[in-house]
Amino acid sequence: MAIHENLLGGPPPTHLPDDPEPRELLAGGTAPSEVAARYPTSSLAWAQLADEAFERGSVVESYAYARTGYHRGLDALRRNGWKGHGPVPWEHEPNRGFLRALHALARAAGSIGEREEYERCSQFLKDSSPTAAQTLG
Repeated sequence: MAIHENLLGGPPPTHLPDDPEPRELLAGGTAPSEVAARYPTSSLAWAQLADEAFERGSVVESYAYARTGYHRGLDALRRNGWKGHGPVPWEHEPNRGFLRALHALARAAGSIGEREEYERCSQFLKDSSPTAAQTLG
């Protein structure tokens, strides 16, 4: 058995457990509102609701959906050993719902002029996953 040592001295990456049902429903075209109602802990469903609301110009609604997905994701991260900081890799697909919700929250906060929240969430996204920050823009 190989032992992997974190040479940077920081916390190990957090990998959320896979929850394929909501992801598969969304990929199959099920409405995000239906998926969120059926799987309310799915950050991915809330993130998709946030994206759809933002795209149609409903920025406050997007903010609310994103905040819900963000908090659901924080709960999941904490249940899986996350201590409030450290990598949450985009490369691990189950992490993407949280990272997308965090991005959506930053975007909506910036759009309503909540600068401090925008900056906090943007930095949190970069700190959690530089790849997510780059991929999501």
